[in-house]
Amino acid sequence: MIFGLQGSEIDGLGILEIIKKRYPLMPVIIISGHGTIETAVNAIKMGAYDYIEKPFNNDKLVILLTRACEVTKLKRENIDLKSKVIDKTELVGGCSVTLKYKMAIEKAASSSSRIMIHGKVGSGKELAARLIHKQSKRANNPFIIFSPTCMTTEKINQELFGESEKQANNKRPTILEFANNGTLYIDEVSNIPIPIQVKLLKFLKDQTITKPCGKNIKIDIKIITGTSKNIQDEVNNGKFLEDLYYRLNVSSLKVPSLYERKEDIPLLVKYFVKQLSKFSGLKERSFADETIAALQSYEWPGNIRQLRNVVEWTLIMNPLTTGNNEIIKPYMIPSEILANSTNLTKLEDSFDMLSMTLREAREVFERQYLSAQMSRFNNNISKTSSFVGMERSALHRKLKLLSLHIPPTNRINEEEYEEANA
Repeated sequence: MIFGLQGSEIDGLGILEIIKKRYPLMPVIIISGHGTIETAVNAIKMGAYDYIEKPFNNDKLVILLTRACEVTKLKRENIDLKSKVIDKTELVGGCSVTLKYKMAIEKAASSSSRIMIHGKVGSGKELAARLIHKQSKRANNPFIIFSPTCMTTEKINQELFGESEKQANNKRPTILEFANNGTLYIDEVSNIPIPIQVKLLKFLKDQTITKPCGKNIKIDIKIITGTSKNIQDEVNNGKFLEDLYYRLNVSSLKVPSLYERKEDIPLLVKYFVKQLSKFSGLKERSFADETIAALQSYEWPGNIRQLRNVVEWTLIMNPLTTGNNEIIKPYMIPSEILANSTNLTKLEDSFDMLSMTLREAREVFERQYLSAQMSRFNNNISKTSSFVGMERSALHRKLKLLSLHIPPTNRINEEEYEEANA
């Protein structure tokens, strides 16, 4: 909508107030005379997109209209996306590792500093960025994701700064402009080429971009970056600017792998089943306890993303029929998951046990059973003893008797490790 501040029975700002109440996403451009500049500035503070001063060039007005429509379109898409994926900003889980992680996210959200999120592929770095934005003071402003992976240097330059040799007159707002007053999440930031890193470093210093037309635009955004690589190694190898690393890594957040949060797998499976039922039309099913145990025994190199894909694959490949397959059994999950799980499906073959004495067979069973349960509970003595129905001290003695030790690299509790291997 375009209207002037003068020549109306109702005050121009009054009209703007009515428009913004009834149509909050309606882009409004104010036409002002020399004597109404101050009023026009006040109009922008009330929600107008911009103002243009009389006399004006028609081409300039067209450019302004185009940009206003593009920004409004982005806002609408952002609102639609939020309504569709609102549950994607939910961190599922309640184990000690996850609770500490949630506290770290809350702390990061309360800070205005730039944050670098470190985590393995598929661990949920984007989710962490969404949660930080959602809990920050910028929550009602745009959250924009930018992934430079697979982009050419020229494309990255064009998206971030609007500079392009092929499109010198490109008037489209840049990613930085779209994210203005909000949060920009740059995924796998180490994939940005050195020439663009130099420009990004300059932007971080003065918070200003220069459009191809020569106009300087001040940008106010919170930048969050994500990486699955060791950026310090990238710096040492000359692939990442050291100064840029320090400016982006003001605050650091580590995303725990799924291996560290195995206790959350039952809740995560239920969550994914509900999500797939809601958005993909797949029938809601339950996973048997032994199936969950098998999933908890797997190491999950692909982390949360891989678990979700496995749940989806399982529901698709095992459609609900009139038979008794409502409960997902271990044989229904992907064979590679089952084959690489340290679970009871891999116990000593019964034919081999026929050649053993009862004492020998029982020892083999106990060793494999307790090894599987320790792996399932991430070598947590307290949780393993509680599940198998033994006292902690009795479990310690049994593990020692069977020559089963908690790996130092995988232990959760330092005291439990010392006690178990004393």
